[in-house]
Amino acid sequence: MLQVAVVKVINEVLASKDTFLSTLQANIATVLNEEHDKITDNIDAKLDELQNELLRPANSKADYNEVTEEIYRLRELKQNALVENAEREGKRQRIAEMTAFLNEQLCDITEYDEQLVRRLIEKVTVFDDKVIVEFKSGVELNVEI
Repeated sequence: MLQVAVVKVINEVLASKDTFLSTLQANIATVLNEEHDKITDNIDAKLDELQNELLRPANSKADYNEVTEEIYRLRELKQNALVENAEREGKRQRIAEMTAFLNEQLCDITEYDEQLVRRLIEKVTVFDDKVIVEFKSGVELNVEI
């Protein structure tokens, strides 16, 4: 029964592939905007500046705690930005895979295909009266059971 529901949802996506393709493209254009990926460049520049600044007080044996704290803070920000960039890149890849699948598929799916499901679907949540299928691209669909 679960397999039938999953096949039904995949076929719903295929039946309205133009709508889903435009949704996927909108996701790429907004949520996954590449300008967010450039944040590490700014952090790297500031880190270089602070490391040079750190040499001056260290050479004169002055207090440099503020500079070192700022360096640690920026390193943490950079690490967080790198993780977010990687997550966005993964999402871009999943959306590209979903787009390629929709463009390649010419007809409905007639039977459950485990490999296809693993490639397209992130998770399936089963309720008493419905199943929610979440695609790796972020698209979510409900199907009544």
